[in-house]
Amino acid sequence: MLINNYTVIELAKELGFDLIGFSKAAELDYEIETLEDWLSKGYNAGMKYMERNIDKRKDVSKILPGAQSVISLAINYFNNEEFFCSPQHGKVSRYAWGTDYHYIIWDKLKILESKLKKIDPNFVSKFYVDTGPVMDKVWAVKSGLGWMGKHSNLISRVMGSWLFIADIITNYGFEYNEPASDLCGTCTACIEACPTDAIIDNYLIDSNRCISYLTIENKGDIPDEFKGKFENWIFGCDICQDVCPWNKKFSRQTKEKEFLEIKNKELPLKEILEMNREEFKTKFKDSPITRAKLNGLQRNAKFLIDSSSGEISGE
Repeated sequence: MLINNYTVIELAKELGFDLIGFSKAAELDYEIETLEDWLSKGYNAGMKYMERNIDKRKDVSKILPGAQSVISLAINYFNNEEFFCSPQHGKVSRYAWGTDYHYIIWDKLKILESKLKKIDPNFVSKFYVDTGPVMDKVWAVKSGLGWMGKHSNLISRVMGSWLFIADIITNYGFEYNEPASDLCGTCTACIEACPTDAIIDNYLIDSNRCISYLTIENKGDIPDEFKGKFENWIFGCDICQDVCPWNKKFSRQTKEKEFLEIKNKELPLKEILEMNREEFKTKFKDSPITRAKLNGLQRNAKFLIDSSSGEISGE
């Protein structure tokens, strides 16, 4: 065959991907059973989309007929800038400091796919960046990129967990990697650090309690029981990754220039409350923060203000 592991790895690295692995496109029986058990307990909260397309999550050949392989790719987005957040500001998760990563990675995948098809027109593929019915972290583990941490994020032994994951489903066969071993051991740092107790057991997240869910995907009010527990996070949360020993030791500055550009790291709460829709669209153009919508972001700002038991004054 014209395309092999080396071909894909070299082209992907040229485009800035840090980790590349290959796994056989087999059905995910155990993983789907685990997912369905998680869903049955309501741990997906309001994310009802996770209940759809179970057949495609189980069998990627339902997405791409004739699928033989899943190519998993990861790119490090870590930026070692620190927060200097006052009570008048809300913190934004690192992944959303700059341009929405989907746009950046989609462009890279389009180029990679085009180059591979140029080498062999018979190369057929479909790619995703966590926007389709694909269990991306499961495939990343099977492809040897890392293991699923107790906080449910992928952890690489060479660069930690600050990773964006992409998948290419293809009709091509490759030499397959061995799944990565779990190296969390007895560590429970992420579980102990979660201020809302969202990690209810090893590898088990209750989204109803997760700050990231509550500030982004959640369409309703934030329960009062969490007042005073958000540690000023207005969009997303990095606590479980910040405390991970693998990140403390192995995280490194991203090489991707677009992930180094900081647009929205700390948001003035008073400014968010007074913002109109046009201002919101302008300020957060091409930002993941648009996922929360203006109503959601203002809800988050008000929740943080109420949690501090006082008015946020202008600066």
